[in-house]
Amino acid sequence: MQTLDKDFSERLAILAGDDLASTLVGISHGIEREALRIQPNGKLAQTPHNEKLGAALTHEYITTDFSESLLEFITPPERNVDKTIDQLRDVHKFALANIGDECLWPMSMPCYIDDQSEIPIAQFGKSNVGKMKSLYREGLKNRYGSMMQAIAGVHFNYSLPDDFWQLWLKQAEKTENNKDTKSAAYFALIRNYRRFCWLIPYLYGASPALCSSFIKGKTTSLPFKTIGKGSLYLPYATSLRMSDLGYTNSAQSGLMTCYNQVDTYIASLRKAISTPSEIFEKYAAKKDGQYQQLNSNVLQIENELYSPIRPKQPTKPLEKPTDALNARGVEYIEVRALDVNPFSELGIERNQFFFLDSFLLYCLVMPSPDMTPDSYRETESNLRAVVDHGRDPALTLSKDDQSIPMAEWAAELFTGMRQVAKILDSNVDVAEYSLAVEHEWQKIINPELTPSARILATLLSKNQDNGALGIELAARYKQSLSEEEYQFFDAEILRKHALSSLDAQHHIEQSDTVSFDKFLTDYFTYQFD
Repeated sequence: MQTLDKDFSERLAILAGDDLASTLVGISHGIEREALRIQPNGKLAQTPHNEKLGAALTHEYITTDFSESLLEFITPPERNVDKTIDQLRDVHKFALANIGDECLWPMSMPCYIDDQSEIPIAQFGKSNVGKMKSLYREGLKNRYGSMMQAIAGVHFNYSLPDDFWQLWLKQAEKTENNKDTKSAAYFALIRNYRRFCWLIPYLYGASPALCSSFIKGKTTSLPFKTIGKGSLYLPYATSLRMSDLGYTNSAQSGLMTCYNQVDTYIASLRKAISTPSEIFEKYAAKKDGQYQQLNSNVLQIENELYSPIRPKQPTKPLEKPTDALNARGVEYIEVRALDVNPFSELGIERNQFFFLDSFLLYCLVMPSPDMTPDSYRETESNLRAVVDHGRDPALTLSKDDQSIPMAEWAAELFTGMRQVAKILDSNVDVAEYSLAVEHEWQKIINPELTPSARILATLLSKNQDNGALGIELAARYKQSLSEEEYQFFDAEILRKHALSSLDAQHHIEQSDTVSFDKFLTDYFTYQFD
């Protein structure tokens, strides 16, 4: 531990150098926010994706995720936090103005859904690539059930600028900046993120309760309590979205994805997408003349891997994510452990940007040893513990095989993050980063300030159903967004984006020259380097 502390101090001093610190203004963010469309009564919308929003296949800002009813709003990489928030707000405003009386569900766990047959799979048109996207989702439905796929989250995309890497790699890592060295540094960040990411559901978990319809027909050993007309909750839970009931995949528990180097990560993913699965073999044959999944391997494609963080490289048309990583290295990381923030009309608050910047940069600066299978399992165990009972004052976690009170470990992390935040603040007039870190520290001191505790307090004080609160917030946000002015886009610009995306989809459909069967065969004919 003393060695790590010494190394951290040395690396922090390098980061604090004027030349390096000044490059941090180039940190970029992008947001992907998922939201179910709901009817005014809180039930899932059954209408198709509205053409006024454009084509889900080709629109750069508005698409769908698993379901036709699950919208996804995307912002491009931007350095300015307020610009990203304005873009996200404008897209929300435009979408809500073009879906009639429907609203956006403001929570991660789904609204009342009587049966998974009510969850329509997203459709992307009649092109081969569009059919493939829908078939992938058909496979997810068959493998894991549609209910799990109706869970919504927020993805936080984060990248450091090239001028940072030029200096950091030379001064801290004693190497030159290239795709391999930059990827190695991003993977060091990812390993530390996995070690410390239990902190994220504690601070931002906002799903301590769920609608009883979500676990209808399932067996669970979790000691749920009932509130309102049938909502279920765990007293100390933070993020049921991230629990074994939520957006996880027990079938992948034996994969042991390797995060030590980009090459081993790629190899472990490629193995999973090329290894037949006995479990999923039952969906190998066509049913009523239709495919039931893309293939019967452990993973149909790389995107099926459930992970709280992913290394990313933008892909070219029909390029596989592992091929993109192999060819061009890591360009950014995608943090996937964030619940939708129900206290924000956008699902994420401004303060979260500044804290996550501090947290992720801390993960980069902190020395990051390779992970063993045992240390990987330790990270998984800690995450599950915080997800299920993170606000329990007696909670202990495992750190290097030693038991440690969660609050004590959090204090260690915040000590380091304060130092990182101070360096980030050297580029701005207001100490946004330090203020954000201190804001989150208050949640460690007082767990009642966490979103999960605030939601439970609201529900318990009124004996209110989780769904009733969701309907109330959804209506409030639809109204407030309708009254706000566009800041970055405007309605006409977004209408033009919608029309151009429809034209782009039509062009793709007209360009197909082979059958869907041939298209799939060609796509899955791997020639790994």
